[in-house]
Amino acid sequence: MYIIKIKGKAKIPDYVQLRDDNFTLIAYFRTDRPERALEKCGLADKTADIMRVLDEIPFGKMHKMNW
Repeated sequence: MYIIKIKGKAKIPDYVQLRDDNFTLIAYFRTDRPERALEKCGLADKTADIMRVLDEIPFGKMHKMNW
């Protein structure tokens, strides 16, 4: 699974994309409201791990999640 943090501009907030190994979009959510989107795609138990990685990675760079 891959995670990408996208920088928003002006009134558009920052967003996150989660993609599988084939780069198919799994989830797309705001960085300040991840719970509902992660629950819908079955990753609610990984919320803490995902948020930790989001704090560490820069905007616009793809990061491979190994779990």
